[in-house]
Parts: sequence; C-alpha cells; structure tokens
Amino acid sequence: MTRTPGGLAARVVSGLKDRVLAGDLAPGTRLPSEAELIETYGVSRTVVREAVGQLRAEGLVETHQGRGSFVLAVPEPSTFSLESSAIRSQHDVLAMLDFRLGVECEAAALAARAITPQSAEAVRTALAQLETAAPEDAVEADFAFHRAIAAATGNRFYLDLLDSLGPMMIMLPRTRLGDAHSHSEAQHVARVQREHAQVANAVCAKDVDTARAAMRVHLGNTRRRLSL
Repeated sequence: MTRTPGGLAARVVSGLKDRVLAGDLAPGTRLPSEAELIETYGVSRTVVREAVGQLRAEGLVETHQGRGSFVLAVPEPSTFSLESSAIRSQHDVLAMLDFRLGVECEAAALAARAITPQSAEAVRTALAQLETAAPEDAVEADFAFHRAIAAATGNRFYLDLLDSLGPMMIMLPRTRLGDAHSHSEAQHVARVQREHAQVANAVCAKDVDTARAAMRVHLGNTRRRLSL
C-alpha cells in the first residue's frame, strides 16, 4: 500500500513528539538534522520538512535560520476544574445540567456496556447509600452514585471529569430547587430516588439503550424542575 506524504509526515511527527515528551529531546536541544531524520524514518526531505513545520505550528519547536530547529519547553498540561463560585446565575445552573446531559447519558450507556460484577456491586452500594442518606449527606451520596456510574465505564476520563466537577454539580441545582419548592421536598426526594434506581437497574442489567434513556430522563427532569 502506498503511503501518502501527509501520512509519512504524521509518523515522523508522532515519533519526535514521543521523544520530546519522554525527555529524550529536552527543551533547548537541537532536533536531529534532516539527513538523520531521513535515515531514521526512511522518508524524503520533503516529508521531514513537512513534519518539522507541523511541530513548529504546534509550538513544540522553533527554527533558526542557519542553525536548525530546537525543542521548546513542553507546556504544562492544564486541568479542568470548576469552582462553585463560577455558577453565578440560574442560566449557569441550567447550562451545567445541559453539560451533564451531554456527558452522563453516554457514560451510563458505556457503563452498561462495560459493567462487571465488581462495578455493578459498587453501583448498587452507592444507590443503597443514597436511598438511606440523611438530608445533610444527600449531596455527597448523590454525587457518589453518579461517580460510581462514571467509574463503571472503565474509561478514566469520565471519572476524571466528574472528580473535577465534584459534589458542587449536585449541590447547586438541589439548593436552588429546595429554596423554590420546599413544600414538595419529600415528593421530590422520592421521585429522584426512583430515577436513580432506574439508571442503576439498567446499567447493572447491561441494557445500554435503557441506561442512556434513564439518565436522560433523570437529568432532563431535574432541568425541567429548575426551569419552573
């Protein structure tokens, strides 16, 4: 199969990135010469120049006329975090729920697909703890349930994302809801517990479509209650 120049350049870029990130090519180090790269990767001079151009465009190297290309300091990875103070309005609360809808419905579906006996037990335990939690512990228990679903996906990025949000993703909507509808709090709690149980049952039953739909119903109902 004939490889395209772009594909060959991508292979060179990937190889050099690996060396940069591994520390084999430290910041300030001169990249291997064109001749060395041609020999190492078995590509043409045009491909090498395209690869170096891509690295330069990504800010990983800089080129000095007559001196060659040098590795720049690798930027520190940024982490996603959100403080409760960043949620300043009803619009922000609803936007958070829209964000969660986009993430957690697919997390529930993936959890149903990837569920194991161990993760199913963790989900059931989290559900039981949520159903028996004292009012002052309800937020943490609610978050722990959603975190158990994320963990059941087997995909660390779902878990990392929920951990970065923390219990505030539960606390703010529930606080606003309690303020607005305190007279119906008992009914609300029972309804929310049923919604969580439906998610847990579908996930543990490995029912992908129902798990996705149950999480959408739960978060969608929360959003509608907050929109009143």
